[in-house]
Amino acid sequence: QVQLVESGGGLVQAGGSLRLSCTASERTFSSLAMGWFRQAPGKEREFVAAISLSAGNTYYADSVKDRFTISRDIAKNTVYLQMNSLKPEDTAVYSCAAKAGWTTKNGRDYAYWGQGTQVTVSS
Repeated sequence: QVQLVESGGGLVQAGGSLRLSCTASERTFSSLAMGWFRQAPGKEREFVAAISLSAGNTYYADSVKDRFTISRDIAKNTVYLQMNSLKPEDTAVYSCAAKAGWTTKNGRDYAYWGQGTQVTVSS
């Protein structure tokens, strides 16, 4: 069982930055694939970014490409989501997720989820 703990959400003005962190309990952290997803009120959950922890390959949704960066610190069992140039439409609950094996953009493929952290971007 992998436990994920997120932190770093909050309120920021448009154009600002936030960094989300997700720390995993799993000792075989480097064998996982990790993703960030978000869900805004009244909308379906959507993929934001993902990273292969072993190879470091990264994947992004078109809506966040060039603004968000996903990275990992294997020694700390932690994945980060650096969010720059934030827009009001980025407002959502952001959740990290983990799975064994290859990286995917489909949330249904991920077996483990964090509790979510609120990100609010004011205009």
